[in-house]
Amino acid sequence: MKLSRVLILAALLTGGFVTVTSRPELIPAKWRRPLAQVQQIAHRPDPSLWSGPDVSRAAGLSTDELNNIDVYKTAHTATVNITSTVYRRDFFWNVYPAKESGSGFIVNEDGLIITNNHVISGSAKLQVTLADQSRYEAQILNRDPSNDLALIKIVPKKKMMPLRLGDSDKLQVGQKVLAIGNPFGLEGTLTTGIISSLGRSIKDESGRELEGMIQTDAAINPGNSGGPLLDSSGNVVGVNTAIYGPGGNIGIGFAMPINCAKQMMESFQLSRKFGRPKLGVNGIYVSGELAEALELPAEGGFLVYEVQPDSPAASAGMRGASRSVYIGNYEVGIGGDFIMSIDGKKIVRKESINSAIAGKRPGDTVEVTVLRNGRTGTVKVNLSSSTQRGEQP
Repeated sequence: MKLSRVLILAALLTGGFVTVTSRPELIPAKWRRPLAQVQQIAHRPDPSLWSGPDVSRAAGLSTDELNNIDVYKTAHTATVNITSTVYRRDFFWNVYPAKESGSGFIVNEDGLIITNNHVISGSAKLQVTLADQSRYEAQILNRDPSNDLALIKIVPKKKMMPLRLGDSDKLQVGQKVLAIGNPFGLEGTLTTGIISSLGRSIKDESGRELEGMIQTDAAINPGNSGGPLLDSSGNVVGVNTAIYGPGGNIGIGFAMPINCAKQMMESFQLSRKFGRPKLGVNGIYVSGELAEALELPAEGGFLVYEVQPDSPAASAGMRGASRSVYIGNYEVGIGGDFIMSIDGKKIVRKESINSAIAGKRPGDTVEVTVLRNGRTGTVKVNLSSSTQRGEQP
């Protein structure tokens, strides 16, 4: 007999498969069961073939992932995109407007924004785009080219939610950091990593030395410049500034410590001069066996091999190397001052020089303890900076 429709269900009735048709009268009564019961049996797993859990559960988020999410939710709304219009010349020397973009972050509810100086350098017009895609014209309040920092302002229609500023002097190598920016026009991009090193010095595009930088392996791509580098508590500890490599991230990025930006803000609010206080010495940090080989204290210090001309150190009479010696494969200048502390803060690594004067302003005086010709003494140095308020790079 030809059947109009046949459904085949895997039902454990007599140890095999049963054909269920649209004409149940063709099935022997002893084999008939309600359809719901047949379906339930058909979907019951065979214990001999499956030993896993009856209910699968989605994997939960780790503590570190939850921390990333929390920091991002708070910080990305305060991270802005900055588009600057700059005038350039073409091959025929004709002037034309060009647009460049970077990032910045809101630091008070009235619309103050910190970014990099190179993001706005040479700009004739600035436009800030917030996380909600609202756009504002921005005004340049101050620049600090020596630290590649700038302070700009918008006039928002409502109170802004600023980011908290942390303390970059307390950072440690290995500490987790998060970077938020606007690479390639993708708003609110988050990358994570650790602090790889502290107190790095790099040169910017104009050849100016940027000192005391934070090195991180958190991806900092073109467009991240000016965005915040945050700790795991969501505090801003740095301003994403530069990458090492040919135009893309290779795991070596640099951020300007946020304490430099706080000094710039304070100086602007008090209408004072601003800029990185300058001591004006070059040298190396030595300790341990190398220090003993040079007949210097083993606990370490900063050995000055050059005093920069017309610098505060030169004005104070500090001395550089008078001769050089070879220690292994290294040529070391000796005979100069051996800086052991500044204002009572011991020099325990090279970046200790920057840390000791980070909280100072141009015009402040510091007391430098030095070892010279086998004798320990102090030298008072009046700090200065060549960068004045509003000065162009």
